[in-house]
Amino acid sequence: MESEAFKQVFLKYQTLINDRLSKIADSRQPQNLYQPIEYVLNSGGKRIRPILLMLSCKALDGDVDASLDAAVAVELLHNFTLVHDDMMDQDDTRRGMPTVHKKWGSDIALLTGDGLVSLAYQSLLRTRSKRIHEISKIFTDGIIELCEGQALDYDFEKRQDVQLDDYLLMIGKKTARLLHICATIGAIIGNGSDSQVQALGNFGNNLGCAFQIQDDLLDITSKQEILGKTHGSDIIRKKQTYLVVYGLTHADVATKHRLLDILENSNNHSARITEIRDMFQHIGSIDAANAAIENYITSARANLDDLPSTPGKGHLLDLLDYVATRQA
Repeated sequence: MESEAFKQVFLKYQTLINDRLSKIADSRQPQNLYQPIEYVLNSGGKRIRPILLMLSCKALDGDVDASLDAAVAVELLHNFTLVHDDMMDQDDTRRGMPTVHKKWGSDIALLTGDGLVSLAYQSLLRTRSKRIHEISKIFTDGIIELCEGQALDYDFEKRQDVQLDDYLLMIGKKTARLLHICATIGAIIGNGSDSQVQALGNFGNNLGCAFQIQDDLLDITSKQEILGKTHGSDIIRKKQTYLVVYGLTHADVATKHRLLDILENSNNHSARITEIRDMFQHIGSIDAANAAIENYITSARANLDDLPSTPGKGHLLDLLDYVATRQA
């Protein structure tokens, strides 16, 4: 259970980030670039990634104000990945609203993503740090890994032989890498030692793996109105989630054939998604996913053991609880 102090800090940082994001596209032209960007940035979101960056800086008693530009940069980068991901997956909704490609078409969605990643660099390079070259390299190398992870995710949709190690490699690049970037950059801005920067980077990586497996779980167990996107969209898209990979590698022959039959059907609807959820429960995929999430959360907590006991460290532990109990 996260503390009241954490809730106040989370809200404070969230407000700072949202205020910055609300001004990024304000009154800029041309409209067919900046209107969709403004739409994306004003559509909500918990801002976990930029808040992680700021908390990582705070955990080392760094100047949190100096981390705000980098925090905004990672949120812009995150939204770039969402716009392009939604387009590739052909998802209709994001955060309970029509996706950019659904509202404006794929051409504008592509341009919107390009604009967001460019604005991310613009914000990042405002960061006042003697280590800005190192920070920029981490950011750039991270984008390449994000693209590699997205390519693996896309490739896995056409395969039936994906193993859990393959899946973990993919989410390590696609999801965990961005949280690793956040925690590492926050630690650098906070003037952390090499060991502290590494520890916080590992924390971000473990948190990211837990976050993605939980996303896979929520896609099929949470309600659409809570989730804010199409319920069962991973199943409809034939994505190799933790649940699917575990199910296909642990089911008996008859159950595996039935699961493959449903996954290969392009007309999946709510009744079939419910059937798949019941199959995951029977096979043990849901229990295995929950166990994996708990293992990553435990590892992330251990990553903080050698950090100084600061309020910021306590807030990072609260962030773990927040992520572990989220419903969307």
